[in-house]
Amino acid sequence: MSRPDEGAGERGMELIAYAERAVALVNTHDPAAGSDRLASEDDVLDLLPPSWTVTRTAARDALADLLAARPRLRHVFEQAAAGHHRRAVHALNTLLSDFPVSLSISGHELQDWHMHLADDDAGQARTYVTGAVFGLASTIAERGIERLGMCCATSCQAVFVDTTTNASRRYCSDRCATRTNVAAYRARVKAAPGDAF
Repeated sequence: MSRPDEGAGERGMELIAYAERAVALVNTHDPAAGSDRLASEDDVLDLLPPSWTVTRTAARDALADLLAARPRLRHVFEQAAAGHHRRAVHALNTLLSDFPVSLSISGHELQDWHMHLADDDAGQARTYVTGAVFGLASTIAERGIERLGMCCATSCQAVFVDTTTNASRRYCSDRCATRTNVAAYRARVKAAPGDAF
């Protein structure tokens, strides 16, 4: 199996890219809409990095493990977004214990040394979740737990990792931000008194 961060020109581990795995997995389920985009091996193949070589049988085998990890990862985001930082860290530490990280160092032609998550043939689901958990833990340690967020838009429960310079992100996407701003504008217009003649 290809390593998750393999690719030309990449230097070191892209920690945010690992954290984004957690976001991608959690956001396959939209509780508010009751939709689930992780229900088949095709969905697993869509979720896993495109550089991975994954058979349909392996994807089918990974489905149950990914579904089991998804609510545990969502719980970390929910607790962080609610300001329950100790609970979020405890939940993440439990995940780190269940999905221990194994690192290796490699280089090309004895130079360009960089770190990889070790490929221990644990299976696609376990490798994916291990990277996701490691990415979240690294993000919290380096940038702060406030970087884990949940969308503030009504009826959206998507999660995100805030990579803005000033940690100001409030929405999962531009679409949710725009929809919320338009709704707020319309509400203000409706509440404003009409022109008097």
